[in-house]
Amino acid sequence: MRAVRSKSVRMVRGAMAVLVAAVCMRALPAAAADTYPSRPVRLVVGFGAGGPTDIPARFIADKLGAALKQSVVVENKPAAGGIVATRDVLAQPHDGYTLLLCTHFDATNVAVYRDAGYTLSDIAPVSLIAKYYYGLALANAIPATDFKSFVAYAKAHPGELTYATVGAASAQEIMARQLGKMTGVTLTRVPFRGGLGVVQELIANRVDLYPSPTLAVVQYYKAKQLKILATTSPERLATLPEVPTLKEAGFDFVRFGWLGVCARAGTPAPIVETLNKNIVSIVASPAYRALIENAGSIAASSMPEGLGAIMQKTFADVVPTVEEFDLQQQ
Repeated sequence: MRAVRSKSVRMVRGAMAVLVAAVCMRALPAAAADTYPSRPVRLVVGFGAGGPTDIPARFIADKLGAALKQSVVVENKPAAGGIVATRDVLAQPHDGYTLLLCTHFDATNVAVYRDAGYTLSDIAPVSLIAKYYYGLALANAIPATDFKSFVAYAKAHPGELTYATVGAASAQEIMARQLGKMTGVTLTRVPFRGGLGVVQELIANRVDLYPSPTLAVVQYYKAKQLKILATTSPERLATLPEVPTLKEAGFDFVRFGWLGVCARAGTPAPIVETLNKNIVSIVASPAYRALIENAGSIAASSMPEGLGAIMQKTFADVVPTVEEFDLQQQ
């Protein structure tokens, strides 16, 4: 009888322990959110300082730090088209203290590399922060004033003109190849580690063409240090009203890139919600909109699932081009 009673007591105690553990586990995310952040947060950027990814990242980091009452420190890791930065973030605990300035490269890399070291399911989207279109930036040394005259010049000098890329099968490379196929133009690829270096080489006339996010080249275009032949937007951009679109040149070619903030999958939902709420507010601010929109981009935020859908669509859109041009990397 004592043995039965003792077993019953142990069973009750065991059940109570399981119940207490379950309650504690369910309380952990809420507790994490209540105390988050209790120390500085890293925002890792996979591209160089001063570029079109870094500029909005630093604005977001500064304002997010003020909102969270903790510093948010930007750390640049410009290598392999953002892969090094993404892997760094995904190697850290999923506690919201290491964030990624995620871009369309994160989705593209999964399509381009046979083993990027991660899948999209490893990334927890937080919020979109910008959408942007591309401008076809051209060195002043090339005697072309619009896209049609550029095509004519390139055809007269096959293989002589160069185009810049930032990472294997980057958006710039994919666009250059697609445009080359559409126009019958042959261009020579020149790889760079980051966009800032490309712009300086373009200004120095050491590289000819760069399909660049407008944010990176508008100021140099307005200073007449380079040309912008056309944009990939569906209609002319308000900040570049004199620059025609590729559609106006007779090419049905509309492309956009995006920036967002992401975390590692498994980050507690309350922390993701806290980050999303604050980032959405920052993106809606007049100062941020001025920074983004004056350069021809669009300030845009989203719910986490909205950014997740954009990431999946980016991946699906890139796969056919990677296969067609045999761009997959080891």
